[in-house]
Amino acid sequence: MDLSQIKMVVTDMDGTLLNSNHEVSDYFFELFKELRKRDIVFVAASGRQYNSIVDKLDSIKDDIIVIAENGGFAMQNGTELVSTPLDYDAKNEVLEILENVKDVHPVLCGKQNAYLLGNSKEFENKLSEYYTAYEVLDDLKAFEGEVMKIAIYHFKNSEEYIYPSVKHLEAYLKVKVSGENWVDVSDQNAHKGFALQKVQEQYGVSPEQTLVFGDYNNDLEMLAMADYSFAMANAHPNVKKAANYMTASNDNFGVEMILEKLTSMS
Repeated sequence: MDLSQIKMVVTDMDGTLLNSNHEVSDYFFELFKELRKRDIVFVAASGRQYNSIVDKLDSIKDDIIVIAENGGFAMQNGTELVSTPLDYDAKNEVLEILENVKDVHPVLCGKQNAYLLGNSKEFENKLSEYYTAYEVLDDLKAFEGEVMKIAIYHFKNSEEYIYPSVKHLEAYLKVKVSGENWVDVSDQNAHKGFALQKVQEQYGVSPEQTLVFGDYNNDLEMLAMADYSFAMANAHPNVKKAANYMTASNDNFGVEMILEKLTSMS
């Protein structure tokens, strides 16, 4: 595996760069300094909101690109690189479907804020890990602001209890099982692969020069944008099948292991 041509490193957050306690390791920040010395662009790509990603990477936030909301938009140091919002009518169509699904918790995801119903304190407590800025609304359908995606949560399992109800929307929307408890619905082009492609084009970086890490189905499109695509040991079977390489789990420094190899090359 020759990593000498790598010019861009892209990593998912939850289940990938973050350990099971939702923490970034100190060692990663040491390795990031080495990436900077080599002029390698670093991209954090997550289903999380922008503010939440930046909170996790606060000390390097001015030196990275952030792809937020599963590719709905991308920012670099205050400059917007990509924006693909969800159509207003599509937003309400999804919400109407969810009204007939038991025990689901939809979240409207804006660029800087998230919006949810105040009908579950338990869910609101869970949400605060992923969304550092949010508001409680009485009626999500009445919200007229820009929405990048709808994130839908189920406490037991998203693939079993949410996905079957929204699967038919895949004909014209992007529907992603993005975690064990989450399904995301967005514009057809609002995914990590589309956003990464735009970033690659802006930087003149090819798939042969790109290294990507991921663990769940919402990472599949961006894994396809890199010759050096790595699945975490804890990844969904679909991701392991799609990736060209494997690394250790998020709790065993899988990302750091490969970055160590990359930065140790002369």
